[in-house]
Amino acid sequence: MKTLECDILVLGSGISGGTAALSAADSGSRVILATRSPDPHQTNTAYAQGGIIYQGEGDSEQRFVSDFQQAGNQFCNPLALKQLWEEGPKLVKEILIDKLKVPFSRNKDGNLHLTKEAAHSVSRILHVADYTGKAIENALIDAIKCHPKIEVLTGATAIDLLTLAHHSLNRQDIYKSPTCVGAYLFLQATSEVVAVIARETILATGGLGELYLHTTNPTGSRGDGFAMAYRAGARLMNLEYVQFHPTSLYLERGERFLISEAVRGEGGKLVNGRGEPFMKRYHPLGDLAPRDVVAKSIQTEMLKTKSACVYLDISERDPEWIKKRFPVIYNHCLEIGIDMTKRPIPVVPAAHYACGGVAVDLDGRTSINRLWAVGEVSCTGAHGSNRLASSSLLEGLVWGKRAGESASRHAREVPIQLPEIRAWKKETERADLDLIHQDWLTIRETMWNYVGLIRTAKRLERAQNIFSELQKEIEQFYGESELSDELIGLRHGIQTALLVLHAARLNRDEVYQALLAD
Repeated sequence: MKTLECDILVLGSGISGGTAALSAADSGSRVILATRSPDPHQTNTAYAQGGIIYQGEGDSEQRFVSDFQQAGNQFCNPLALKQLWEEGPKLVKEILIDKLKVPFSRNKDGNLHLTKEAAHSVSRILHVADYTGKAIENALIDAIKCHPKIEVLTGATAIDLLTLAHHSLNRQDIYKSPTCVGAYLFLQATSEVVAVIARETILATGGLGELYLHTTNPTGSRGDGFAMAYRAGARLMNLEYVQFHPTSLYLERGERFLISEAVRGEGGKLVNGRGEPFMKRYHPLGDLAPRDVVAKSIQTEMLKTKSACVYLDISERDPEWIKKRFPVIYNHCLEIGIDMTKRPIPVVPAAHYACGGVAVDLDGRTSINRLWAVGEVSCTGAHGSNRLASSSLLEGLVWGKRAGESASRHAREVPIQLPEIRAWKKETERADLDLIHQDWLTIRETMWNYVGLIRTAKRLERAQNIFSELQKEIEQFYGESELSDELIGLRHGIQTALLVLHAARLNRDEVYQALLAD
């Protein structure tokens, strides 16, 4: 088995992983950045349309924290919010604006244009038209490719984290504190497994939206990092809090496409099939209510009116302004025959963001020595039980910077004798792709119907019965079959689905129990 060695291994190339890699490399560490996609640009970050929180006119720490807490049902971590407020805008300026030259949209006078999104009390969102994440991702990858201390591995699927207790050939290492020393990676192009042995490992693998039938997430958001961290023994928290984006484009067939929160922030109105605005009936903030409220309200309205979708109408705005402000959304809708300057867009909720994840401190440390987590796979507590719009990119930037620098410093100041690792046992039986496909259908249908927007004790129990048996079958299938990205992802997916389900069944919070009772 081939082995690679580095100071810092970063798994994931979005804003959190990319920032961590650059920060660690700038601190002098040798970095390997690995991503399962053949193209490092293909990340959740690249799909972020809305923007990134900056600092608005008349903004204050009190307003900032209050907006987060109201959106997060008063469950956000105050220390995490304080760090976001104190460091976030500064890092947006230093890294994204000054260093990476991200071309944020500006007013006619040349000043940065700030927009307002749901549950924000002031306009504080920086954006690049409606493709903010893509612009940030492109700038990040360009910088990473030019950095002499960063090696990029594409098409590299993480199988499992390496720990001293599980993988070291020295049997005495089992008595040491739980410690991560890298990861097994599956190289898709050659079907080869390599061990990347690292002094520090940073998880930045993104979310879990693909566990659900409807999601705004790109391919690969199947919970890989959550499952690997769990198997390594890391603490996870708040996994029951999966945020559903209220407005994804509704088509009878085809992938969901995100219709940005910014459309409502710029005046778009949700209406039912009769053309009636309905959000004021569910929340005083109407169309700008927090995401969980809007998503649940849409589902309730769909049930009341027996409709397959509702509609988002911004056609009252100037057509040329719409085309300039939302070029990606406008062109995508036009391609399927919907002119959003003339008619409303059909929308439905879809799984969007994991508010919980691998528990970390203010530097991104997990409960496992030398393992860090940043971005959506982590849980800083900043989002509480429901994420505030356009906060994910800011969290990824702040914790990516912190984790990259802290991991690099720890690697220098606390040396470790890197172990010899057990060789990978290779299986040769070809996996049945139809079985993988069918198992994914079972996971997605079960998660959507029983562990989705509306949960009850009976639904969760039904899901538990289905998943317990399915996991046994998948683990046996996995153990006997030749590796592939699809098979590895299926194993990660069923484990993460069970983690979300388990967290939902254990939750005893009164607000959450009220949700289950609906």
